[in-house]
Amino acid sequence: MQQLPYAFFDHDAVTVARGLLGKVVKKGACAGVIVETEAYALDEASHAVKKREQGRLMRETVDRWYIYFTYGMHWCANVTCDARGAGAVLIRAVKPIAGIEEMRRRRGVEDARRLATGPARFAEAFGIGKTENGAPLARDFGIFGAPPIADEMIVAAPRVGITRAVELPWRFYIKDNPYVSKLPKMKSA
Repeated sequence: MQQLPYAFFDHDAVTVARGLLGKVVKKGACAGVIVETEAYALDEASHAVKKREQGRLMRETVDRWYIYFTYGMHWCANVTCDARGAGAVLIRAVKPIAGIEEMRRRRGVEDARRLATGPARFAEAFGIGKTENGAPLARDFGIFGAPPIADEMIVAAPRVGITRAVELPWRFYIKDNPYVSKLPKMKSA
């Protein structure tokens, strides 16, 4: 597999978030297909705006890991983008394809669909934490190429777990994929 180049990430967060769907994230022996992402730029929900010091990586780097601790108990992994502005893409969900036993051990869960369906689960399953914050994407912890996902298979929806800029459709996921973290509730007719 070829590691995605710097140029892939040197675009706005929305473009990168859509483009990451179907790509492979790998850390050590663990690997998975990215099935859900969220884009953050200079919007009111972004750490680049509301947590200026913590979100500095979003404003100053491209092609780096931005790892942060949330709710006092979970790590979340983002990749920085957009050298002309500010941006990062949160990896929300991954379909495990390698290192599944290691992920099960870390998470204490047998069901593969529950190993990395959500940003905190992904980080825990892949053993991602504070030490990776600010690290460049690399062969041992990086994102690798795969064929693009067809536009008709990509769903754009509002981001979840935020209270600001909730109207922006900057959450992207692969349609009908069982590894997506949170599907919208359907209203009955």
